[in-house]
Amino acid sequence: MASKAKRPCSEIGCRELTTERFCQDHKREDDQRRGSAAQRGYDARWRSAREAYLRQHPLCVDCMKDGKAMAANVVDHIVPHKGDKRKFWDRSNWQSLCKKHHDQKTVREDGGFGR
Repeated sequence: MASKAKRPCSEIGCRELTTERFCQDHKREDDQRRGSAAQRGYDARWRSAREAYLRQHPLCVDCMKDGKAMAANVVDHIVPHKGDKRKFWDRSNWQSLCKKHHDQKTVREDGGFGR
C-alpha cells in the first residue's frame, strides 16, 4: 500500500515535511493549546451519547436538504460550544452530518480544522 505524500507543516514558517497536519514539534504545541479530545469533552460519555443520537438520527441533514439519503457518521454542534458544557450537551444543538458536510462546515465556520 502506498504511503501518504508528505507536505509542509501547517505551522506558519515551518518547512518540515509531514504526512499529518503538523510536524511532530508543532503537533505537540497544537495539542497543548487545544487540549486533548477527552479534555474538550469528547470522552466515553460523549461517544455513548453520539452513538445513541446517530441511531435515532441516522441520515445527514445536509444531504437530505439536497434530496439525498446519506448515512450520517458525525454528530455536529450546530452552534460551536467553545468549551461551554451547557451548549456541548444541549441535544437541540446537535445535528447528524456525513463527514463531507461536517468538514465543509468546519472550514466555512473556523477557516480550517481546529482553528
